[in-house]
Amino acid sequence: MEALEQIKERIQSFLEALDSPLTLELSKHLQSGKMLRSKLVLNIAGVSEESILLCAVVEMIQSASLLHDDVIDNSLMRRSKPSINAIAGDKNAIMLGDVFYSKAFCELVAFHKEYPQIPHIIADSVVRLALGEIEDVYLSQSFNTDEKKYLAMIEKKTAALIESTAFAAALLAKKSPQDAKKFRNYGRNLGIAFQIIDDILDITATQEKLGKPILNDFKEGKTTLPYIYLYHSLQEQDKERLKKSFKQEISQDEMVWILQQFQQSDAIKRSFRLAKNLGEAGMQSISDQSCNKLIAIMQEMIDRDF
Repeated sequence: MEALEQIKERIQSFLEALDSPLTLELSKHLQSGKMLRSKLVLNIAGVSEESILLCAVVEMIQSASLLHDDVIDNSLMRRSKPSINAIAGDKNAIMLGDVFYSKAFCELVAFHKEYPQIPHIIADSVVRLALGEIEDVYLSQSFNTDEKKYLAMIEKKTAALIESTAFAAALLAKKSPQDAKKFRNYGRNLGIAFQIIDDILDITATQEKLGKPILNDFKEGKTTLPYIYLYHSLQEQDKERLKKSFKQEISQDEMVWILQQFQQSDAIKRSFRLAKNLGEAGMQSISDQSCNKLIAIMQEMIDRDF
């Protein structure tokens, strides 16, 4: 059986063990993602009972964070299909996320005896993820023009779990502490670059590719990196015009205007250049580890169109 299918089956077995038909029914509506974190584990640590368990735990944590994220953002679509909160309401989505978090931590304890660092590494990343969510909500209250604040937020919200997954996988593979840190750095850069590419695609991709309307981040109150760069490139009058569209239903005329401003500025190019530089630094950090598949993962993530 393919490793990714084994991971899905392990998650299903965890849910079935809860003896909760309601949880199983709600879980059927979850959309399967790219399983990026699992691919990191499998390519760093190989396929084993322990690596499949680590993948299942991390995927459950990721699902939990997305369930909560959709409620926070009032997002009714997830990967072109209705989100759990759209189907069953915010309360059920929140509680399902709590179930996934709690069960993941229960299973994470299994690593304590042989790999005592792994539970702490993963648990700490979830704390940082939650702190990033708080910062994201705070930044969404007004138009943010501070690049450093935004990058610090996504380092927690998006990159923390990816970074810690790569680090834990390296320990599972019995890498030396020095080499394990190289994989951790790779994961951190991958996570930040991943979010920046997502920011770009929200503007440049088609609705069919995204599974949601373009410029949706801005409408939801997220001043992502391209908007920060765009803002600083505009004249004062246009800066105010851009800010007026923040967290609003964007009219067709304003959408055309915003897209035109992106075309005339280097905001998208600057954002992509930062993502690419982060990716290259991440790949360089593991250049002595014979990890061609991880290099390919980074390159594919940066070059993706959805």
